[in-house]
Amino acid sequence: MKSINNNAPVRCRKTILINASPEKIWSVMTDIDHWANWQTQIKQPKLNGELKPETTFDWKTGGAKIHSTLHTVETFNLFGWTGKTFGMYAIHNWALTEINGHTQVSVEESMEGFLTEVFNKSFNKNLQKGMQNWLELLKKECEK
Repeated sequence: MKSINNNAPVRCRKTILINASPEKIWSVMTDIDHWANWQTQIKQPKLNGELKPETTFDWKTGGAKIHSTLHTVETFNLFGWTGKTFGMYAIHNWALTEINGHTQVSVEESMEGFLTEVFNKSFNKNLQKGMQNWLELLKKECEK
């Protein structure tokens, strides 16, 4: 797993407990082409090949087009990518841990680049809110 940059001006970590198996969560989380079906802030996600490290995918969120590259794909366990947009660089990681028939989903992200240094307060606030929303939407989708 590629580590996030703990010194980046924008970073966030969040965790949620979901009443679903890691297998169920994995199938929803890694079906990139269908993210927009449940993740209301994402538009036009497109995986450009197989679900494996070095495969790229493109998507839009918050009006920004993002080009990402998978760096970690460990089935039912770890999933992560890097992404670039508008001179910014992000590292995004997910980890699934089974706990007493539930799954703890942990997510972390760091963002760096000129804009993140200039607008780090608003970017941090938006990342916190966006990450919490993503976790809640994932929970809702997986607990159906």
